[in-house]
Amino acid sequence: MSTAPLKILIVDDEAPARSRMRDLLADISPQLPLTVAGEAGNGREALALAAAEHPDVVLLDVRMPGMDGIEVAQHLRLIEPPPAVIFATAFDSYAIRAFDLHAVDYLLKPIRAARLQEALARARPAQPPRGEALQELRDTPRSCLSAAERGKVHLIPLEDVLYLRAELKYVTVRTAAREFLIEESLTRLEQEFAERFVRVHRNCLVSRAAIRGFERAEGDAEGGWQVLLAGLDERIPVSRRQQHVVRELAR
Repeated sequence: MSTAPLKILIVDDEAPARSRMRDLLADISPQLPLTVAGEAGNGREALALAAAEHPDVVLLDVRMPGMDGIEVAQHLRLIEPPPAVIFATAFDSYAIRAFDLHAVDYLLKPIRAARLQEALARARPAQPPRGEALQELRDTPRSCLSAAERGKVHLIPLEDVLYLRAELKYVTVRTAAREFLIEESLTRLEQEFAERFVRVHRNCLVSRAAIRGFERAEGDAEGGWQVLLAGLDERIPVSRRQQHVVRELAR
């Protein structure tokens, strides 16, 4: 029974590196049937192409400006089915940690054809790296959150987020324009973005930059506070346990 060619997406911010990867793939194609689904020079292009082409494997450079490869891999997990990921980098320190992630494989530049073939031969049955493990590999917070809708991955820049509210197994991400639903832990989001968001309620984090003031809740006999957010008419209640936030941020 014939096996469908492995569908591969190349992601690297340097055009010569993408060209080199194409040449390597051409060299090994007689031994390993494959097809190149496309090339991307940055994280956003990679996510758009992956959602459109549904590659089996993404060959993903780690060090890219804007959105690095680790963050791209986190967002790629929302694509159905998620592609296998093989990271590529010139930095040995990343390799050791990448194996701890149980990633499909990790290629150190300059990449050899035999090593690439070996990695791709194992790629088809592989699972994407775990989201928690990818976050542990990062030394900086993500630049965007991501939500899956109708087969697409929507990137939500952190600077656009006004609040994050936990509701059952989802978190509502509110921007001035609309809401998104993501499946993430509010506690983990608080840890990752501690400098950007502050907890005002057990189920809600608000953007520090979006806070434009506080006011007393009407009809609240205990004189509870509400947060006023720029670009939003909705008032966010502050729990009694978090009343100290009003004192700290209203100075």
